[in-house]
Amino acid sequence: MSSFKNGIAVETKKVLETPEMLNRNRTGRTFWAISSSDANYSRFRAEHPAYEDMVDAVYTTIQAALDAASDNDLVFVVPKDMAAGATDPESWAENLTIDAGQSGLVLCGLSNNRTQGGLPQIKKGSGSTALLTVRAPGCEIRNLGFNGSGSTGGGILLDDDASTKSAFGTIIEDCHFKNCKGSTATDASTGGAIQWAATGGAWQVLVKGCRFYKNVGDVVLLGTSSSVPQDVVIEDCVFSGLAAQVDCNLYLAGGSGMAEVVVRRCVFPAVDIPQLSSGANLRYIDMTGCTGSLTECQFACTGKTFGAAGDAALIPTTVRMGRCYQENAIITRT
Repeated sequence: MSSFKNGIAVETKKVLETPEMLNRNRTGRTFWAISSSDANYSRFRAEHPAYEDMVDAVYTTIQAALDAASDNDLVFVVPKDMAAGATDPESWAENLTIDAGQSGLVLCGLSNNRTQGGLPQIKKGSGSTALLTVRAPGCEIRNLGFNGSGSTGGGILLDDDASTKSAFGTIIEDCHFKNCKGSTATDASTGGAIQWAATGGAWQVLVKGCRFYKNVGDVVLLGTSSSVPQDVVIEDCVFSGLAAQVDCNLYLAGGSGMAEVVVRRCVFPAVDIPQLSSGANLRYIDMTGCTGSLTECQFACTGKTFGAAGDAALIPTTVRMGRCYQENAIITRT
């Protein structure tokens, strides 16, 4: 995690929250997802018997644990055991849904750190459905890895029509996203790691402290047919490189854009702007139609322009900029 002092990123120590810390001040029950092949499965299940209403506390798939949960409950995900010499985490091969009627639910991985190997990883490897769809308000997603390799549905979908389902007040924190894309593998506007549905909605969302890597798009607004998302904060994130794998880190121009979106203290490491072959956008950011602010961010480019027609980022005059830097200068609007 980074903070900024005099325009310079400074690493600050983050204390990972334990299950006990997350459980404080909450009234809900706690459920666990642990693989039956885990070396500690039998002992773990014996230590977590069923609740008095005969609902099991331990499940062998994440979705089964989510299905058992209701408002304000917690679901913890145990990382799968990895063999010696493994080059990729053993994955939970699921498409998950937090459904309407599960407001305030927390889905949390039991992690060592924010790296791909330090988090429980969700990777389906096929299909066009998001790895996790959120349709309930006030939920929290943290300490999980999402690997979209082989699929085209993206990582997390905030599915909100302000009628039968909503996702306002979602928190996504300390997660890792890799290889996520939408229906078109060269166009971030069709999906990415975290995405709003074409209906928009999902106000008051916080994306904090996440790491993105090799996603076609990192945070994507697909549309605003129901309502324009408002009061969205994206902070302390490291967005995707390698440049040749990325089309657009923040594509927030879908539909009518976002209102009062705040992007701050983030790092954009793709050198000399995203350069995905046949990419449709090829910029760090497109905030066309948005209002809000872009502050204290670092970009790995030199001599590029930021503004309503910028070659590095499309930033309209309705989005204020301050204390952002590229390699050789402070960024000024063009």
